[in-house]
Amino acid sequence: MSLTDWIVLAFTILSIVAYGIWKSGSNKNIDQFLVGSRSLPWYHVGLSVMATQASAITFLSAPGQAYSDGMRFVQFYFGLPLAMIVLCITFVPIFHKLKVYTAYEFLEQRFDLKTRALTSFLFLVQRGLSTGITIYAPSIILSTILNIDTTYTTLFIGGVVVIYTVYGGSKAVSYTQLLQMSIIFLGMFLAGALVVYLLPNNVSFVNSLKMAGKMGRMNVIDWKFDPDNRYTIWSGLIGGFFLQLSYFGTDQSQVGRYLTGSSVGQSRLGLIMNGLIKIPMQFLILLIGVLVFAFYQFNRPPMFFNQYEVKQIKNSSYATQYNYLDQQYTQAFEEKKIKANELVKAIDSKNQDRINQAQDQLKVADIQARIIRQNAIELMKKNNPKADDNDTNYVFLSFVTQYLPKGLIGLLIAIIFLASMGSTASALNSLASTSVVDIYKRIINPGATDQNYLNASRLATVFWGVVCIGMALYASRIGNLLEAVNQLGSYIYGTILGVFIVAFYLKKINGTAVFIAAIITEAIVCILGYFDAIAYLWLNAVGAVLVILISMLINRYTGNNLPKTSDALAG
Repeated sequence: MSLTDWIVLAFTILSIVAYGIWKSGSNKNIDQFLVGSRSLPWYHVGLSVMATQASAITFLSAPGQAYSDGMRFVQFYFGLPLAMIVLCITFVPIFHKLKVYTAYEFLEQRFDLKTRALTSFLFLVQRGLSTGITIYAPSIILSTILNIDTTYTTLFIGGVVVIYTVYGGSKAVSYTQLLQMSIIFLGMFLAGALVVYLLPNNVSFVNSLKMAGKMGRMNVIDWKFDPDNRYTIWSGLIGGFFLQLSYFGTDQSQVGRYLTGSSVGQSRLGLIMNGLIKIPMQFLILLIGVLVFAFYQFNRPPMFFNQYEVKQIKNSSYATQYNYLDQQYTQAFEEKKIKANELVKAIDSKNQDRINQAQDQLKVADIQARIIRQNAIELMKKNNPKADDNDTNYVFLSFVTQYLPKGLIGLLIAIIFLASMGSTASALNSLASTSVVDIYKRIINPGATDQNYLNASRLATVFWGVVCIGMALYASRIGNLLEAVNQLGSYIYGTILGVFIVAFYLKKINGTAVFIAAIITEAIVCILGYFDAIAYLWLNAVGAVLVILISMLINRYTGNNLPKTSDALAG
C-alpha cells in the first residue's frame, strides 16, 4: 500500500474509535455498559444490528464466494424479512416489558434456572467460536499487506478491539457502528463502480453479467427442492428463516443491539430497517464478486490468491516446479482470454448458436486453467501439509490492492477492518453480558454492588477476548469464512430457537421437559452435521422442530405440573 492508503486507513479507524469512546461517556453501572441505558433511536438500532451481522467476513468472503460459486448464496437471506416480522410481534415487546439484559433471563422466568443456564452455555460456545472467525478475517488483510504470518496480525487486531470494548461498553459499540455502516455503504458502492470502469472498453456492464451468467455465476435462484443443496430458495426461506429468527431473537449479540432502543417502537423500526436493506445489500456485495470474476476473464488473476502461501512455496525446494506451473497458467489464461472476447462478440451478435459454441469453448479453456491451478495447490500441500489451500477469502482483497487507485485502497481496507471491529465488539459485549448476568450475577455472586458487576463485565470482556483470539488462530483451517460462521451457528441456533418457541407459545410445557428435549436435540443435530446428512441450513429447522416435538412428548408422558408464569408475562 502507498503512504496515502496508510494515512486513510489509520485516520478512518482512529477517528471512528475515538468518536465512539467520546460519545459513550463513562459507564457507572452495568445498565450503561451492557445496554447503553436503553436510550438509542431506531436508526441507531437498525445500523447497529446490520453492523453486528455484517462482519469483515461479509466484505472479504462474500465477493470470493460469488467469484467461485456464483450468486446463489443470496438465497440464504430470503427468510430474513419474515423473521423480522415475527421478532417485532413476539420477542421485542416481551424483552422490553421484562427489562432484561439478556434474552436468557426470560427463560428462567418462564421455565427454570437450568434451562436458562443451558441456553446461555450453548450461546457462549457458539458465539465464542464464531467471533474468533470474525477476528481472523481482517488479520488476513494485514498479513497480506505486510507479508507476515496471520498469527501476529490476529493478536494485534483482537487486542485493539478488546481495549475499546472494555472501555466504552455498549454505547461505544453502537456509536462506532453508526459511522462504520455509513462508510461501508459508500466504499462498497465505489468499489463496484470501479470494477465496471476497469473492464475492457468492448465489455459493457450488461455484457460482463451475461458472460458471468454463461459461466454459471448468475445463479441467483434455484427452485429445486434438494435437502443436500445448501443454497436453494427453499433452504433460504425455511432453513434461513429459522436461522435468522434464532440469530436475531435468541443470540445475545443481536438481542443486546435492539435492547438499547429507547422503546418497543424504536427497536421494531430498527429491525424492520434491517429486514428491508439486508438482502439488497448482500446482493450487491455478491454482485461485486461476480464483476470481479468477469474482470479476471480479461486480466490475468494470480494462480493462487493467498500470496503468503505463494511466497512460502517460492522459497522452498519446489520453487522451480511452481514457477513452471505459473508459466503454464499464463499460457492457459491467454487462451481463455481469447475465448472470453469471442463470447462477448457472440453475445453482441445475438446469434444463439454462436453464443453456445463460444460458451462451450470458454468453459473448456477455463477447465484447463483450473487443472493447472489445482496442480499448484497440490504442490503447496506437498511442500507444507498445513498450507491453507482455500484462497476465496483473498480474491477481493487481491483485486483491491492491485487495481484500485491510491486512497481508495486504504478506505476499502478500513471498511473491512471497521466491519470486523463492529461485529467483534458486539459479540464481546454480548459474551460479557451473558457471562455476568446469567452466570456470575445469578449463580456465583448474587446481591453484589453495581460497581462489582461493572468490573466483572470488563473482566469477562477481556476473558472472552482471549478465548476468541485463540479461536482466530485456528480459523485458517476451516475454508471459506462466510460459510464456516453460518455453518457453526446452524449447529446450535435451531436448538435455542426451539426452546424460545416453546417458551412463547406452548404454555403447558415445563422446564424439565424442554431442558431434556434441548439436550437430546443438540446431540441429534451434531450427529447430522458431523455426517453431513443434510445441507447445514436445514439443521436450524430440524433443531427447532425436534425441541418442540420432544418436549411435547416428554411433558405429556411424564405428567409434570404446569410451570409458573411470571407476573410480567401474565400482565
